[in-house]
Amino acid sequence: MSVEIRIDSPLSAEVLPLLRRHLDLMWASSPPESVHALDPSELAAPGIDFFTLREGAAVLGMGAVKKIDADHAELKSMHIVAEARGRGLARVLLDHLMAQARARGYTRLSLETGVEDVFTPARALYAAAGFVQCPPFEGYHDDPNSFFMTLSLA
Repeated sequence: MSVEIRIDSPLSAEVLPLLRRHLDLMWASSPPESVHALDPSELAAPGIDFFTLREGAAVLGMGAVKKIDADHAELKSMHIVAEARGRGLARVLLDHLMAQARARGYTRLSLETGVEDVFTPARALYAAAGFVQCPPFEGYHDDPNSFFMTLSLA
C-alpha cells in the first residue's frame, strides 16, 4: 500500500491519538522546561501548515511548517509512529515538508530537537537531509537539553 501526505487538521479525531503519543514521548524524554512541542490547538494556529502521512486509513506520521517570517520557517512536531519506523517514512515526510517550505517561499528551515538518546535517530535524519547545527533562533534560548539545526532552502 502506498502512503499519502496531505494537509490536515491537528484537531481531527483521527490525528489526536498520534499527537497525544508524540506529546507523551516529548514530556517523558525531556525536562519540562525543555519541552517545546505544541499542543493540538497551537498547531492549528494561523501560520502553521500541518500535514499527516497516511497509509490507507492509518495515520502513521505528522509534521508541521511554522512561519517565523517571510523567509524563515520552523519544522514542528515531526513524528512517525514507532510501529512504522524503519521503512523510510520519516525521510519521505521530511522531504515533503522541505518541499512545502520551499513552495511557500521560505529560504531557511530550522528546528529544535532534544539531546537525549531517544532523539539520536531524528538528529541523524536531519543531518542526512543537510541540516546543520545552529544557535537558538526565534524565541528559543540556550538550553543544554535542546539541539538546534537549520537548512538553507535557497
